[in-house]
Amino acid sequence: MLLLLFLLCLLGYVLSRFRRGRAGWLCYGVAFGLFLASGCGPLPAWLLTRLQAPYATRPKVAWAARNAIVVLGVGTSRVVATNEVGPTVFAGGRLAEGYALYRECKQTGNDCRLVVSGGDPFRYGVTEAKAYGDVLLGMGVDRSDLMLETRSMNTWQNAQFLQPMLKAYAPQRVVLVTAAVHMRRSQQFFLHFGIDALPVRADYEDARLTWFPNGWNVALTESALHEYVGVLTYYMYNAMGWNAPPSRYGAP
Repeated sequence: MLLLLFLLCLLGYVLSRFRRGRAGWLCYGVAFGLFLASGCGPLPAWLLTRLQAPYATRPKVAWAARNAIVVLGVGTSRVVATNEVGPTVFAGGRLAEGYALYRECKQTGNDCRLVVSGGDPFRYGVTEAKAYGDVLLGMGVDRSDLMLETRSMNTWQNAQFLQPMLKAYAPQRVVLVTAAVHMRRSQQFFLHFGIDALPVRADYEDARLTWFPNGWNVALTESALHEYVGVLTYYMYNAMGWNAPPSRYGAP
């Protein structure tokens, strides 16, 4: 979002320099309008509703004999004073939802695996999967039920690298846990690799309508646009033949 505003202002400046004053002021006006719509809440509210609405209601999970609960990583943070690496503040909802689903599944007496996916994109020396896994073990998850995928650096690789792990385990039910704003793109990527997962959102973002712009609404706009661009990029790559071929493997 900020990049778009910067480019509009830059274009306005260039047009003004070439004596295209009206067009330049139009760019400035559009940039200012987008800034107000973003910072005051209407734009992120509109964008988020279309992304998150299908996942607002938590589905009732029909647990099978073999189940895999997949939790996607959302980064790690490092404590400068101690160099300790742990889940970022945004991971709390995913960890809590993943653990709640795991407990619910275990109470049925069926086989339940909690699968955490995420590498080390920030190069802290600890992968997201390891950091999250340690927290889940501390919460009471059995070590034998925990599966870690530690290579992926993005959502596409989450799906790509989890596919052979899930294929080897052969679950009859796969549940996908991530943020509601992230779910549409995640589901699309998982389906591309043949993984038909039941979506369960961990959290739900909402914009705040205000009279004055605030950073929270701008951040939400950035988050929503990132997801829309990701979905658009997926379809563009498919059309160009740049994506890996779709897989036929799937969990019934």
